[in-house]
Amino acid sequence: MKEPPDIPDYSALDRPEILQFVFFPRREWTPAPHDARDYLIPVEAGVNISARLYPATNSAASILYFHGNGEVACDYDWFASEYNHFGLSLFVTDYRGYGRGNGEPTINSMIADSLKVFDFFYNNVPRPKENRLFIMGRSLGSMSVLTIASRRANQVAGLIIESGFPAVTRILSHLGFPGRGSKVTELENASLALVASISLPALVIHGDRDTLIPYEEGLLLHKILGSSVKRMVTIPSAGHNDVMLVSKELYYEAIKGFIASVLAQTTTK
Repeated sequence: MKEPPDIPDYSALDRPEILQFVFFPRREWTPAPHDARDYLIPVEAGVNISARLYPATNSAASILYFHGNGEVACDYDWFASEYNHFGLSLFVTDYRGYGRGNGEPTINSMIADSLKVFDFFYNNVPRPKENRLFIMGRSLGSMSVLTIASRRANQVAGLIIESGFPAVTRILSHLGFPGRGSKVTELENASLALVASISLPALVIHGDRDTLIPYEEGLLLHKILGSSVKRMVTIPSAGHNDVMLVSKELYYEAIKGFIASVLAQTTTK
């Protein structure tokens, strides 16, 4: 099997004037619903990341979910029932400095933490049998799941990205952050190469009126993914933060159908 490309080094972007565009930490937390369970995941000495598990009865599959940059895991108290209704357990994780966690987020630490969070979830959180684990990233969370998909593919059944992007440098440029240069170009090329190396079955969901992460970024992500089985779902008239609300049925049916098709292929092999 061909070795995946190196994970990009984002040190050049881990500067205060850039990180303020990337992270919006909210140190908020609410008590877990009666059927949910909270976790603190150690990622470094003295640094923990908070997460919440929403288990489904007789779960068909589990989704490890990385949320957007202005959210916290407990926000998903409002949405978890939709996943549970389809028999899907949902495990939503924060980043450093979000929710009950501590530390300060950087892009490099987020990428490194994503693999530690995955390993913790894989080894410590109750879930269905093997080959029934999916990873999902919304917006900023796409960076985490793309990293996991490139490094833990043999432990994951499929990849779902909502309102995501293939390279953070492209988003910073879209937001008006100045500067390209050879280092930025090199980083962008490395990010795109990582995406191209991914072979997991993939679902990409994007609103066609997204002005924060343009619809074209979702199309490019879908195009570059090296997956032989991949699907692009466009949510008409949806922006960045209302994709699951503008067309709730289309959104959740896309996720349900994708997972069902992947699991059907898995059981026939």
